[in-house]
Amino acid sequence: MQTKTGIPASPGIAIARAIILDSEEYAIPHRCIDPDVVPAEIDRTKRAFDEAIRELAELESQQSGLGKIEIRDLFAVHRHFLQDKSLRNKVIDLISTESLTAECAMGRVFDDVHQHFLKTQNRYISERAADITDIRKKLLKHLIDFKQASLESLDHEAIVVAKDLRPTQTALFDPRFVKGITCDAGGKTSHASIIARALGIPAVTALQDLTGTVRRGTQIIVDGNAGIVIIDPDAETVAEFRAAAESIATLHQSLEAIRHEPAITRDHAPITLLANIEFPEETDHVLQFGADGVGLFRTEFLYLQSGVEPSEQVHYEAYAKIIQAMQGRPVTIRTMDLGADKFTQSHRFTPETNPFLGLRSIRFSLKHRDMFVAQLRAILRASVLGPVKIMFPMITTFKELTLAHEVLNSARSDLTTEGISFAADIPVGIMIETPSAALMSHRLAGHADFFSIGTNDLTQYTLAVDRGNAQVAGLFSAAEPAVLKLIKATINGAQTAGIEVSLCGEMASEPKYTMLLLGLGLRTLSLTPKMIPDIKQIIRSVTLAECEQLAGAALEADSAEQVLESLIKKARTILPEFFK
Repeated sequence: MQTKTGIPASPGIAIARAIILDSEEYAIPHRCIDPDVVPAEIDRTKRAFDEAIRELAELESQQSGLGKIEIRDLFAVHRHFLQDKSLRNKVIDLISTESLTAECAMGRVFDDVHQHFLKTQNRYISERAADITDIRKKLLKHLIDFKQASLESLDHEAIVVAKDLRPTQTALFDPRFVKGITCDAGGKTSHASIIARALGIPAVTALQDLTGTVRRGTQIIVDGNAGIVIIDPDAETVAEFRAAAESIATLHQSLEAIRHEPAITRDHAPITLLANIEFPEETDHVLQFGADGVGLFRTEFLYLQSGVEPSEQVHYEAYAKIIQAMQGRPVTIRTMDLGADKFTQSHRFTPETNPFLGLRSIRFSLKHRDMFVAQLRAILRASVLGPVKIMFPMITTFKELTLAHEVLNSARSDLTTEGISFAADIPVGIMIETPSAALMSHRLAGHADFFSIGTNDLTQYTLAVDRGNAQVAGLFSAAEPAVLKLIKATINGAQTAGIEVSLCGEMASEPKYTMLLLGLGLRTLSLTPKMIPDIKQIIRSVTLAECEQLAGAALEADSAEQVLESLIKKARTILPEFFK
């Protein structure tokens, strides 16, 4: 039995056997094989190389008329490696000497070559590292095709063990069978983690090299509450965690009765609880868990699901579906938060050295105005179907906000000219997710109808921590006093100007932060739908006076550790069953 500690990314406990998923979305078969299977694995390896060479020849034939030297050079490089007998023999030798599957041997050999190329001082050779990765994918594709291994056909309970996961991969997981997720990389606020929480799948990230130590079929316990993974647990440990999982399930069942009760403190302060959603299909959960509306609809799926820019009509149909499903409850639509990890690195836009400080979110929208206009027109058109708010992401300066308003006004003018109806009084707000916006919130409030605090990015930019980097993910904490002071400054700025302010970051979904957020002055939270009953129970168990006392102490603390210790200590006295 071995225990590994990572970052708790999605709450819950899961116990199942591992299935290994590599970075190319292929389920990697068992790493070790019986000696009598070795000849068959060698045959599969040879066939994979032969099929890849044949596929390359077909591509060369299709592209031969283009006459571009870059394409010819690319084919030449790929052909060279695929026909290299020494490379093929290295794979075969690994299969023979270590009884590895063809997939595992192939991955190991090509990973070694890739690392060697990256480290070389020869620029030409180092630039070929990307080709090695591409060839590896081609060969693995043919190997997997022979075995027909795929998560899409998963028909039994399993825990996915991966190096990292993209949001689109995670979104395809079926919670009936994928009971837990572990990642070597990532952090609590990575987009894959957010989707895992939306799907209700326990997850732990930043585990460094779990994929290198776990074999397919190994029993694993994933504790998404504590951030630990137990490999090959003994019977006593399994029984202990099964009991804990049953206790959590019992607690959640007890919350059924308050799902549709008001979120009101013991001293009668009403709190609005909205839902964060990724897809139109989630509206059933929004209503099921008793949300007062949608506080954040992330629209990125429209761009990620097909790899092409969605038309205005595609936008409109998605928004119309949500607005109508919400039956008169408010819906806040965030304009595209693209760039960085989500879009520009994998589409036609130029990759950036430091995308998180580059052309992303509102900057991306303003740069690609045609895409921005299509989205704004669709939101405006859908506004006649129910109460809608428009929210611009990552506003950092007055100039950005002014330019965004200009594009919106232009879209309004065009629709008016075309005789297309839209609501005249749509509230337009901004996300506060950078220190600059928080520090200027008292001035920005004069040009916005509402604020929504995005603590995921606000924490990242305040602490200079890449939330997806496993090496530093442990430093990422929204409980840092510096972050709390910026949240408080934003709340004060909004209240002074008389505009609404909410918080839609992952902080809102974590019960340990609920009292703190109320004490800082928030009266609206937007969170993962399934966590609404939990947060509502805490709200109904406390007074604002208790919350304000706790928040005052947190603002004077020296570290996140001090803040968290006081939060959990206080929470245990009020709701011990939530914080065992």
